[in-house]
Amino acid sequence: MAYEVLMPQLGLTMEEGTVSKWLKQEGEAVKAGEAILEITTDKLTNEVLSEHDGVLLKIVAQEGEDIPVKGLLAYIGQSGEAVGGSAPDAAPAAPAAAPAAAAPAAPAPAAAPNGARIRISPLARKTAAKLGVDYTALRGTGPSGRIVQRDILAAAQAQKETAAAPAPAPVPAPAPAPASAGLELMEGDTVTKLTGMRKVVAERMSRSHSEIPSVTQTTKVDVTELMRFRKLLQQESGTKYSVNDLILKAVAKVLRQHPEILVSYDGGQMIQRAHVNLGMAVALDAGLIVPVIRDADRLSLDALSAAARDLAERAKNNHLTADEYKGSTFTVSNLGMFGVESFTPIINQPDAGILGVCAVEDELVMDDEGTISKHQVMRVSFTFDHRLIDGAVAAKFALDLRDLLQAPMRILL
Repeated sequence: MAYEVLMPQLGLTMEEGTVSKWLKQEGEAVKAGEAILEITTDKLTNEVLSEHDGVLLKIVAQEGEDIPVKGLLAYIGQSGEAVGGSAPDAAPAAPAAAPAAAAPAAPAPAAAPNGARIRISPLARKTAAKLGVDYTALRGTGPSGRIVQRDILAAAQAQKETAAAPAPAPVPAPAPAPASAGLELMEGDTVTKLTGMRKVVAERMSRSHSEIPSVTQTTKVDVTELMRFRKLLQQESGTKYSVNDLILKAVAKVLRQHPEILVSYDGGQMIQRAHVNLGMAVALDAGLIVPVIRDADRLSLDALSAAARDLAERAKNNHLTADEYKGSTFTVSNLGMFGVESFTPIINQPDAGILGVCAVEDELVMDDEGTISKHQVMRVSFTFDHRLIDGAVAAKFALDLRDLLQAPMRILL
């Protein structure tokens, strides 16, 4: 008996994964527990292990292909065993107890005119029945050519426009350009499909930017004493602390004093978060990932520094587990090392706020007596969800953070 290898669901929010690399090829023997391919999902690369001994009979999903959860990846069985070649629907719908009285029966043709099996999602099938769309000749745009709801809606719109079109004039007018014709390419341009981490980043940033009415406030911080304090700590303890370590510690402390910042928006509700779980943005070649330091307010500077260093290192080596980049309640994004003076970070949902940390710069300051001295200053850009946090509330949080950073010994108290 041949066994199906299906796309696993590695997290509650995972909908699909990308086949990154096949570690075994068709015809090779595999053992239970042996890795047979790598998939990229939700910013991480994971190995898919075989659940059976046998031979990799057929690879259905090719490298670079996006496959929905429970979609077919391959078959494993005994050498010479015959297998099918089409993936099942990603999420079979549970049968209803009784059909709705007014709902028309959904057409369910078994095959296209050429005899091939039609791959269509349950929602698309239901939409086709409601709108009277014949999908047997449609070419799907979903994973592996699967017909999805947007294909049915597009076909219904096309039918409507065709029916409403006037009779052709004696001299035909030129056809209008398609609503979305794509970007005109020039010589030397290349097209690369967004996959894996880059695709996830694009989707999440677009969703956050379109859904959240965000506001960014930038505050200038005199970090002259903070830089001296960091140097003194390193001399006395022999431990090398980064500026970011001290900022993370200060942010965690101020957040505990401002629970109104630790909130999330959820369908018209406000969720008060109980934990200070700091997301720490880490830039990778393939995109951005945000590992989470849990209960950061309860950690000593040494423990927090070690956790940040460990998470950043394992993020760059793709060794994080799925749970280590989930559950943040506030995020810190530091671009200071790149000399960035100010920026507008995009909120990492479901958080209601993100702090952008900018570069430390030298600045001449004149005191009340007219004496000019050199100081080191840094700007922090606080972006917040204006549905939950008002400007004055955000400003008080930023000012308390500024005051703490300007009196750094208090960070460790």
